[in-house]
Amino acid sequence: MATQKELFLELANPDSNGISRWVNSSEFIEKYSSLELLNGLSWGRKSSSLAKQYILEIDKSVSSGNKIDRIRLNGINNSNEKNISQTIRSDIKKEIGSKRCVVLGTNRSCDHKTEVDHKAGRKDNLEVMNVKTQSIDDFQPLSKPANDAKRQFCKECKETGLRYDAKKVLGYPVSFTEGDINYTTELGCIGCFWFDPIAFRLKLKNN
Repeated sequence: MATQKELFLELANPDSNGISRWVNSSEFIEKYSSLELLNGLSWGRKSSSLAKQYILEIDKSVSSGNKIDRIRLNGINNSNEKNISQTIRSDIKKEIGSKRCVVLGTNRSCDHKTEVDHKAGRKDNLEVMNVKTQSIDDFQPLSKPANDAKRQFCKECKETGLRYDAKKVLGYPVSFTEGDINYTTELGCIGCFWFDPIAFRLKLKNN
């Protein structure tokens, strides 16, 4: 008999980087009924083998009594090595979640919910990944389509060491507002379109 972890992994089908699709709680039926969230995310707690292996993200709906609507895996969990966490402070989530997507301009009333995005896609800044030191300026609102696109481009950047080229892909007059196509630890994501689309556009306007 399959464990709850094995069942969820079968549904989520994460890629080699530990990233999966959003799995809706409504899918926990029939073969996957043991995953039903009767007592919250009991099988996905920090102490669970699933959470120790993968980074879990949950999405809750206020309209449904703050119940968990969907869950996804967002990478391999190496927090024990780096002492970092994916947790975003509740006040930051509330503030960012109420805003429109900085790329598409959509909001929570549209088909796609606003997601709270870490501006720095590699998520390797210890201050940003610590709820005690993170700032609202470290995050931005993105719709699901925009956030999914950014995640793919960040994945490609990490694999190749080459940053997203806004001039080539989106037709902007510059590729980056700081740095060049080569990712460096000194500059990180700063200057990339996806790091802060608002700041990117504003710098072009001012220049």
